Formats: sequence, structure tokens, C-alpha cells
Amino acid sequence: MIRNLIAAERRELAALLDGLSAEQWEAPSLCAGWTVRHVVAHLTMPFRYSTPQFVLELVKSGGRFQRMSDAVARRDAPMPTAQLIAAVRDNVEHPWKPPGGGFEGALTHDVIHSLDISVQLGIEHHFPAEAMRVVLDAVVSPAARRHFGADVDGVELRAVDAGWSYGSGAPVAGLAQDLALLLTGRRVREGAFSGAGARGGAGSTPR
Repeated sequence: MIRNLIAAERRELAALLDGLSAEQWEAPSLCAGWTVRHVVAHLTMPFRYSTPQFVLELVKSGGRFQRMSDAVARRDAPMPTAQLIAAVRDNVEHPWKPPGGGFEGALTHDVIHSLDISVQLGIEHHFPAEAMRVVLDAVVSPAARRHFGADVDGVELRAVDAGWSYGSGAPVAGLAQDLALLLTGRRVREGAFSGAGARGGAGSTPR
């Protein structure tokens, strides 16, 4: 089931990317310091690098994944646009999983970075409710909240379009994709949330 959701998301993303203008490819994304092109280079890194190549890049970056990820994205971003799109389209069935994250982690990686592109560009991009429930369960985990610095104490998060909720306390209701952005430290549009616990959310954007 999750493999099907991953494949569907990658097909949707490839179609979205295929319709972007040259200016949109160079536009900023929700990932701090990265353009759309950088995000796509990062998203496709697991498809383009073998395990030995990945380990070598990590060693070159002193074992610091964030540093390695940024360096590879910046180095590979100038690849021809058609090549970057093909790297998404040709790997819709790729079995990559982030270490310790399973296929849930792979889907979350794809969805969050698709949001980094589509939301910033103001392009509507459909995510099935079942996919967003998987993503929200992943990003609200203790490990993810520590990584992204999300504080959800004392509130109940409610995704009004996905039949999902988490926590207890003052309600914070909104679209699943807006909750995912909030929980991963992305900038969220003004007025995205309603309820007694609603507040504006913005943060750094760990990758």
C-alpha cells in the first residue's frame, strides 16, 4: 500500500516539474537557501548515488549528514532540467528507504519536499488523505519532533481533510499539508489554522 502511495506521489511530482518554467526552477523553495532545483537534486540523490558513493560523500563531509546533503544538492543542482525530471519519473518504483525510516520515511521525504516546491510556487498539488496520514504519523513521532523542534504540548492537532488527530488540549485544526509543514519547521501561510490553540508557525527548515 505505502509503495503504491510512493509511486503515485513521484508520478505526480514528475508531472508538476515537467510543467515548470525556467524561472520557477530557479525560484526559492521552502527549504532555507535552496531553490526548486536544489530540492529536486536532493530528492533524487538516493536514486542517483549507490551506497558506496553515499558513504564516500558522508565521509568527505566529516560524517555530518546535513553538511553532505547541502553539498551534494548544490553540486548537482546545475544538472540539466530534463535529467532531474527523469530521475524522478524513472524511479517511481525505486525501493529506497531512509536509514531506520522504512517506506513510511520514504513517503514522508517525498511529500515534504514536494510541499517545499509546490507551496512556495503557489501550485496546487494533490496528496491523498491516506498518504498524509502516514506522513503526519511520521512527523509527529518523538524522534521527528526532536529533530524539527516542533512543540505540540497542550494542543490537539486535527487534520480536517484527512481524518487524523494527535495530542490533547486546545484544538489546532487545519489542512493536513499545513500541519505537516508546521511539524517540520516550514513556514505556514497566515490563517492556516483555527481553534483555541491556533498560532502562527515558522521555523528553520532542517533537511
